[in-house]
Amino acid sequence: MSEILIPVGLVFAVGLIASIILAYASQVFYIQEDETYIKLRAELPGANCGGCGYAGCDDYAHALTDDPDGIPCTKCAVGGPSCAEKLAAILGKSADGMEKEVAFVMCNGTTNNAKKLYEYADIKTCKAAKQLFGGSKACPNGCLGLGDCEAACEFDAIHVIKGVAVVDRSKCTSCSACVKTCPNKLIKLVPENKAQVIVRCHNTQKGAEARKNCTTACIGCGMCARTCKFGAITIENNLSVIDHEKCKRCGMCVVKCPTGAIQDMIHSPEQLEKIKKSVAAMEAKEAEKRKQAALEAAAAKKAAAEKAAAEKA
Repeated sequence: MSEILIPVGLVFAVGLIASIILAYASQVFYIQEDETYIKLRAELPGANCGGCGYAGCDDYAHALTDDPDGIPCTKCAVGGPSCAEKLAAILGKSADGMEKEVAFVMCNGTTNNAKKLYEYADIKTCKAAKQLFGGSKACPNGCLGLGDCEAACEFDAIHVIKGVAVVDRSKCTSCSACVKTCPNKLIKLVPENKAQVIVRCHNTQKGAEARKNCTTACIGCGMCARTCKFGAITIENNLSVIDHEKCKRCGMCVVKCPTGAIQDMIHSPEQLEKIKKSVAAMEAKEAEKRKQAALEAAAAKKAAAEKAAAEKA
């Protein structure tokens, strides 16, 4: 019996001594957490996505505590503006200027729209596919459609549909995980409220080549820029670029784009049809004005010539 009791007693004694030592050490080496940190951490969502640029919510809360004036309280994309306001209130400052952003995929090269070079049957990741002649699609800047972004998203906000990644804005937290993982740099964060009319293409090839590779590619024709009455569109590197600060979201560029490269998330198809008719009527009126001006100029020139001939006679 003693052969059993003695080892058990020794284990119990060692455990008791160890627990006493650990309890004492926890008291001696205890670090009191800053009350501000505790409040800040309680308001952060705990996603630990790294979208703020820090290792996680704990790290971001510590950074805010240590440098409240230098670190913006608006860096938590998951928490959004409401979280920023709470953090700002704790720190006694303002969270003005933060606007929710969402991920946007600058490509509409679906299986129906984009030309294929070959059938890819290797490792099913975009990163791997890009190593083989840049991917299976003819467009060198298009979505490879193998879902690296989908796998990276922890919020189920992005899925590959018909060969192209599509973002569910209602689920997107703008953590930027998809932005970082896309090998073609096709995904960017855009202001949710402002970016309602946007170019869904990233192909910088010249028009004819771009159109050959994808039927919905931006061909850099400048039609949208000429149509815009607000100077909100420019052509840069064969690609239309919209200045969302200037854009009035009128939809005119959308109906005039010959390839449908500009996506409109405001107007319904019926509304766009009305805008199209309105633009056509406006263009017809302007064409009539130009025709009338040309006729008047020709008449004035003829009259001047006749007068000069009469004076000479």
